[in-house]
Amino acid sequence: MPRLLILFAHPALEKSRVHRRLLQRVPARSGITLHDLYEEYPDFDIDVRREQALLLEHDLILLQHPFYWYSTPALLKQWEDLVLEHGWAYGTAGTALRGKRMANVLTTGGGSTAYAREGLNRFTVRELLTPIEQTARLCGMEYLPPYLIQGTHRMTEPDIEVAAERFGLTLEALHEDRLDLDAWRAAPSLDQVALPRPHAGARP
Repeated sequence: MPRLLILFAHPALEKSRVHRRLLQRVPARSGITLHDLYEEYPDFDIDVRREQALLLEHDLILLQHPFYWYSTPALLKQWEDLVLEHGWAYGTAGTALRGKRMANVLTTGGGSTAYAREGLNRFTVRELLTPIEQTARLCGMEYLPPYLIQGTHRMTEPDIEVAAERFGLTLEALHEDRLDLDAWRAAPSLDQVALPRPHAGARP
C-alpha cells in the first residue's frame, strides 16, 4: 500500500476551525505519517537529514496548509528551500525523490468562484500553485491536482464536519490504493473525485 506523508504547516493552529478538525480525521494507521512542521520546528531550525529520511520512507507527499497569500506558510517554504537540496532532490545526481507523488491539501477563505479568471483572485488555485508543481517536477515527482476545501470563512460546524469526514475517507482510500489515479489526474481537484467503496473487511 502507498505510504503517505502529510507535511502539515499552520502557524496559528489554535485559531483554525477547519484544519484542527481535519487533523482529527487523519487515520491512525501504519503507513500514514502526520508531521506537524510548526510543532516540530518552532524556531525554524529544520533537521534537513531527518526530513530527507522521511521523504525517502514515503510514496505520496501531501503538503497540507492554509493558502497564505497564494502560497504556503513561511515554514513550509523554509522546508522547501533547505530540504530539497541540489544533488539530492534535483540536479544531475539529485534523484532521491524520482517516482514519488506530491499534492497540496489546502484551505481557502474565499469560495471557488473567487479563484477563477473572472473572480476576485484572477487565477485558479491550480495556476497559483504552479511554483510548487514545477518544484515537484524538477525533483522528478509527479504533481497531482490539489485537495481543496474552499469558502472556509462561511462554513458552519456541520459543513466542517462533512469536509473533515470526507478528508479522512480520502486518506483511507489513498492508503489502501483504492482511488482511481487517472481520475485524480484528470480532475480539477482531488475532492471532486468520487470515493470508491471500501474493500470487504476494511477497517470502519
